[in-house]
Amino acid sequence: MRFNGKTALVTGGRTGIGRAIAQRLAAEGARVMTAQRGDDEEFDSIRADFTDPESPQQVIDAVIARTGQLDILVNNVGMMQEARIEDMTLTDWQRNLALNLSAPFLTIKAALPHLRRSQGVIVNTGSIEGIGTNPNHAAYSATKAGLHGLTRAVAVDHGAEGIRCNAVAPGWIDSDLNRTMIAAAPDPDAFARDLRHIHPVDRIGRPEDVAGMVAFLASAEAGFITGQVYAVDGGRMAKLSLP
Repeated sequence: MRFNGKTALVTGGRTGIGRAIAQRLAAEGARVMTAQRGDDEEFDSIRADFTDPESPQQVIDAVIARTGQLDILVNNVGMMQEARIEDMTLTDWQRNLALNLSAPFLTIKAALPHLRRSQGVIVNTGSIEGIGTNPNHAAYSATKAGLHGLTRAVAVDHGAEGIRCNAVAPGWIDSDLNRTMIAAAPDPDAFARDLRHIHPVDRIGRPEDVAGMVAFLASAEAGFITGQVYAVDGGRMAKLSLP
């Protein structure tokens, strides 16, 4: 029960990786709140549209009003749009930027006074696409790379105040979005088989795999770790492709 007496906010915590993170933190004693567009039937939640620049401050204010403290901030909300640069409008680009990078920045900004008091922890959900990229993911890769840079900057600027900031970089995770992509393939079974084989562990990831790393980084066991980006990818980025 590493998080007894602590309050955690998970943005985008209603589904997928965010839900697994919220469940893991709660299982270890945290009072968990989630924030996203819809209501969360499992956790105390705040309805929020993180493309609205006013929303992050409103969310943090609501957390403090309900709980009086904030110890763990997990910036997990995000989006992925498939498009080449020439096919992407400026409006599309700015929406990706707003949700994937500006929202974490503004949420951190609003949370800092409270995290300073609690000697709190920030964990950002980046992506291996902030390190490499898949085709047609210009905006996603750019924003996730930016989030990795923001992670390091927060760690450097606020470490002396007792605030740690790290990021996880998930690879291919079994989620509703990725299941839809597999189902849309010409041969879903072959595609799923190929996906397994690009991972040295011979499987795709589970949301719980990411949640375990987030819980570690949020815990006192990681007290000397900050400014880092941890790939949770089954070894995918370590494996060279064959011709």
